[in-house]
Amino acid sequence: MTAGSKLLNALSAVALSSTILAASTLAVSFGTVGSAQAAVVNRVEVRGTSRVDAETVRNLSQISPGQNVTAADMDKVVTRLFATGLFSDVRVSQSGGTLIVQVDENQIVNEVIFQGNKKVKNEQLEAVVQTTPRAAYNASTAQADVDAIRAVYSRVGRSDANVSVRTIQAEGNRVNVVFDVAEGDRTRIAQINFVGNNAFGDSRLKEVIALRQTGLLGFMQRSDIYDEDRLRADEETLRRFYYNRGFADFRIVSSVAELDEAKNEYYLTITIEEGERYSFGAVNIDSTVPGIDAASLQNELDTKTGATYSAEKVEDTLVNLTNAVAAQGYAFAQVTPRGDRDFSNNTIAVEYVIDQGPRAYIERIEVRGNNKTRDYVIRREFDVSEGDAFNQVLIQRARQRLEALRFFQTVNVSTAPGSEPDRVIVVVQVVEQSTGEFSIGGGYTTGGENPGPVAEISITERNFLGRGQFVRVSAGFGEDARNYTLSFTEPYFLGRRLAAGFDIYRVENSSSDYDIERTGGTLRLAAPITENLTAQIAYNYKEERFGDDYGVPVPGPGGSVAYRTCGDFISATPASFIGQYSPMYTNSPIINQAICDSPYSTSSASYSLTYNTLDNNNDPRDGLFLQAGQEIAGLGGDAQFVRTTGKGSFFSLLNEEYDVIGLLGGSAGNVTAFGGDLRVFDNFFKGQDIVRGFKYQGIGPRQNGVSIGGENFFNATAEVTFPLPLVSRDLGFRGAAFADVGSLWGSEYDDQPGVEGTGFDIRASAGVGLVWASPFGPIRVNYAYPIAKEDFDRTQEFSFGFSSRF
Repeated sequence: MTAGSKLLNALSAVALSSTILAASTLAVSFGTVGSAQAAVVNRVEVRGTSRVDAETVRNLSQISPGQNVTAADMDKVVTRLFATGLFSDVRVSQSGGTLIVQVDENQIVNEVIFQGNKKVKNEQLEAVVQTTPRAAYNASTAQADVDAIRAVYSRVGRSDANVSVRTIQAEGNRVNVVFDVAEGDRTRIAQINFVGNNAFGDSRLKEVIALRQTGLLGFMQRSDIYDEDRLRADEETLRRFYYNRGFADFRIVSSVAELDEAKNEYYLTITIEEGERYSFGAVNIDSTVPGIDAASLQNELDTKTGATYSAEKVEDTLVNLTNAVAAQGYAFAQVTPRGDRDFSNNTIAVEYVIDQGPRAYIERIEVRGNNKTRDYVIRREFDVSEGDAFNQVLIQRARQRLEALRFFQTVNVSTAPGSEPDRVIVVVQVVEQSTGEFSIGGGYTTGGENPGPVAEISITERNFLGRGQFVRVSAGFGEDARNYTLSFTEPYFLGRRLAAGFDIYRVENSSSDYDIERTGGTLRLAAPITENLTAQIAYNYKEERFGDDYGVPVPGPGGSVAYRTCGDFISATPASFIGQYSPMYTNSPIINQAICDSPYSTSSASYSLTYNTLDNNNDPRDGLFLQAGQEIAGLGGDAQFVRTTGKGSFFSLLNEEYDVIGLLGGSAGNVTAFGGDLRVFDNFFKGQDIVRGFKYQGIGPRQNGVSIGGENFFNATAEVTFPLPLVSRDLGFRGAAFADVGSLWGSEYDDQPGVEGTGFDIRASAGVGLVWASPFGPIRVNYAYPIAKEDFDRTQEFSFGFSSRF
């Protein structure tokens, strides 16, 4: 063997030895890693706990002695312990057969403090934050609370509010959590624009939605605050507005709110596609259920051929048909509308198909989100209950009723599968809103019993104690008048849809020819007969005092005047002398005698029927309001009469685009005594309340110029209201043009000296008005020129006061 061969063999041996050593080392290394990844744990050692028991940590780790633990298992331990929210840091390691769990406990929240909040109360913020006293402090939760507080401020129009959180150490490993709030200015809506609207102008659509542009009276408004939830609700309102006016293809393309951070104002742009306007084509009913006669259901149709298409009319027809077939014993019958568009004629033919629906029952009704409102207040709006046949139409009608209560910002009704295939769970999700109102109003009125400056303070709660009850307390103050009222209404008396309530009032007035003090109350009960027709019965009691306690002035010796009590002196003293020396008495012996006979008490029962199809009770544009009733006095007390009254108003939108509203209205009444003579103060006293252009008590029978009222009255009115040109509708002003006609006549005192005007004499006037939808209620200014009048009437061409449309 050569030297070279020997050297080569030596190198090969060294290389082989190295390979063997490396392989053995690698094997040892792999064995070590594998052992670390799956080592047997003999015990779990917990370190760093003070409040949390170590055994609790061991249980939460889910690691038991004798278990093989890998790196993945240790990661899971860390995840589990962090998820409890009890620890700010968790470290897991292994030493031999011991698994070491090292934790740093979260501090306990000692107190949650809000600083800098003036516009939002602490209670409102406490309701939205998750950080609470005596709970473990968690930084992530606190940061989420910061976002929740910002959201609250955004909803009240302060989108630029700045919120931060910090902690202050307290004793015993506790911490005070402080939320610092810089509220900033209110973020208002500077402008609302509509794109794509042709049938209706921007001004009309702005009246439809609830959001408003900031106007001159923005400091008194709350509707000019941008809120995304309110915008979504307004989108739905726009859809209904168009769907109910024939635009079945209407859709909202986009709604964009842009914030100008420099001005802190929003610019809102709503882009829409109106589509074509449709009318109803042929309207039919098709029943596939044996025993249901489609022809007998024709009277239930609210949709008529040739009328403008309306989704609301279709919904009303669905409810009518559903109730009608259910009343015939077909609880599972399902009514479905099928529309067929005729694009050439712009009509939609509607066929209501009655099928036998699936036999599904309501397992339960779950109510969620109601913190204040009691469950039963929500449940009673459903015409179905647990165990009844499920009917989607009646479920949706209940949703509409809940929305109409105005207790909730949003109402969502959905369904979920029940415990059995034929069982359905109805889920009602609500978001509550404020139902209390505190208002202070003021103004000046030139009509009614209380002319002059007026002010009113009232507190109203529509959902008293979450029971759905209505409570209102008010106090009114005028220059020479006071009035106080307490009203309460329970809308579901004895668990039925009966509205029971009472009213208590006190009136003090010294602004007319004589003082009036009136105290009384009413107990009432109202029941719906149909969706639009309501009946009411009531018991009424009042005590009235007229005049003062000075008595009648009578001439004394040397030209002196002696005041004596009422009685025979009334007839013995000249009326002119009474009127001259005692402002509390009048030039009318009839009125003076009635004053002397007071106080009076009236105990009566009354009933009325009200038919109401108005689209909006506060601001009607379409519909009919009719009311008629009688009051029968004589159930004790001093009065004995039958008073019959009736009134009606018909509203029609004369022009959709320019929002021109027409009104035709009228009223009439008669009072008749039984068992004796009619007291003069039981007469009707009328004036500008039936014919504008005349004073209060300005028309009708008089004695020596003093109103003694009449036994009969009637009036009719025609009016058109319209937006003012060149004036933003956001200010709430509208113009009006009107004409009134009426009369007050009839008196059993027509043979008395100085009595005139007891015959049927027509009064008429025409004029213009300005209506302002102020934050204190509708205020109206009228100028009316009397066209037909009598010489003894008292006119007043200009009037100013609070307004009522019907």
